[in-house]
Amino acid sequence: MTDFSAPVALTAHLALVSSISFGGFPTVLPDVRNFVVSTHGWMTDQDFANMFALAQSIPGPNMILMMSLIGWRVWGFPGAVASAIATFGPPCTIYFATYRLWDRFRDAPWQRIVRRGLVPVVMGLVIASGTVMARTADTTWQAGVVTLAAAAVLLTTRLNPIWMLLVGAMLGGLGLL
Repeated sequence: MTDFSAPVALTAHLALVSSISFGGFPTVLPDVRNFVVSTHGWMTDQDFANMFALAQSIPGPNMILMMSLIGWRVWGFPGAVASAIATFGPPCTIYFATYRLWDRFRDAPWQRIVRRGLVPVVMGLVIASGTVMARTADTTWQAGVVTLAAAAVLLTTRLNPIWMLLVGAMLGGLGLL
């Protein structure tokens, strides 16, 4: 994509959503998916799900990697760099600027209230993000069944999620998904 307005729009959007990403960048994935897939058509749902899966399989700052892959898709290497900076720059700046103030008032009653209020907000955002990614990735009924089964196992047992990932990988490797 050579139109200069596309990488500018992507970078500005990522900077905005990263500034409000309580609970980490995955909480704003539904918005990013809507922006790059539905609004601009820079990739398909399957491309987005594949980039998410690739980024999740690599240790380290996986959401920065995912946004870099999206930036690469939109504008090559400069888009990857701009997307990465837009993903980590604003929150790092906000955290750095506010940490001293937050730490200074760590024993204040209002801080406990703010923390308790943010818990359900973050939980809701994470659940919404998981729902959007499941709907994006589950393109067949078999994948939908695996997702529902994994969610049921996670909610009803204390089984380590790595086992579900391994089962999903085996099913995919055998061509059953």
